[in-house]
Amino acid sequence: MARHHIVTVFSSLLSAFGVPALAQAHDGSSGSSSIPGFQWTAWNFEPWVLFCLALSAGLFTAGLRRLWPKVGAGRRMLVRKALAYTGGWLFVAMALVSPLDPLSDVLFSAHMVQHEILILLAAPLLVLSRPIAVALWAFPRGWRRFLVRFFSTGWIGRFWRRATAPFAAWAIHGFVIWTWHAPVFFQAALRHEDVHTLQHLSFFVSALVFWWAIIRGGEGARGYGAGVLYVFSTTVHTSLLGALLTFSRQPWYPAYGGSAAAGLSALEDQQLAGLIMWVPAGAIYLLIALGMFAAWLEAVGKSAGGAAVRFRAPLPRG
Repeated sequence: MARHHIVTVFSSLLSAFGVPALAQAHDGSSGSSSIPGFQWTAWNFEPWVLFCLALSAGLFTAGLRRLWPKVGAGRRMLVRKALAYTGGWLFVAMALVSPLDPLSDVLFSAHMVQHEILILLAAPLLVLSRPIAVALWAFPRGWRRFLVRFFSTGWIGRFWRRATAPFAAWAIHGFVIWTWHAPVFFQAALRHEDVHTLQHLSFFVSALVFWWAIIRGGEGARGYGAGVLYVFSTTVHTSLLGALLTFSRQPWYPAYGGSAAAGLSALEDQQLAGLIMWVPAGAIYLLIALGMFAAWLEAVGKSAGGAAVRFRAPLPRG
């Protein structure tokens, strides 16, 4: 893949992330992209996306304001949750509202970046922020109790507990990733907007369920030992899918015809997408796994220290 082809795609991605000045520095243009069908000013203002983002931000902010005077010494933790939520919210907006969205209609590699942002950056940050627990405080006490009871009991509660069991969440997430990359389903998503929306929703929701099960498991950090195995095995199977896309001799999705202006044939565009899934996405999975492993070691060490103190404690006389 020629170097100037990669530079062209890179400059378009910079434009998609709202960094047109840097993009211009790379492609020397006056602000418009050299790729037909894509302009860095083409933001996606689809009403349902904006409504969901605004509703989520409004509930979280209202809950945060009501919680703030009540937590006292816990404000530092609340600040960390607010920062995690803000990061996750911005990554969702970057994936679905920024010019990356229209660019993903032209280049498969941009579409891959969009999916990885939702799965690997937005979802885990939102899970770390515990947005539902904070947003519940936006409601009066009676409503809050009703919502907790409604969603934690009955069939909804049973479904949630079964879906967020670590093995079930791992299997669901893997199934969603592999199924949507089957040519028949991915082609349908490219041709029909409703199917495309369903694809994005299933990627994002399955990622939320996966990271919730791994990070917010019932045992807390002491359960991260098993979580590391789930994250590592996800790294392996998604890297395998990325390698299959990279080394395939045929384009999997004929709806993507490549971009002559970007200097990429359909096959080269697919190879770049495969490399994105294989290398940088795999590296992020491994970094998260290493972080969880360190947290697990710390939790195990604290438990062992507490047990040792209790073992050495003198027995009461008498």
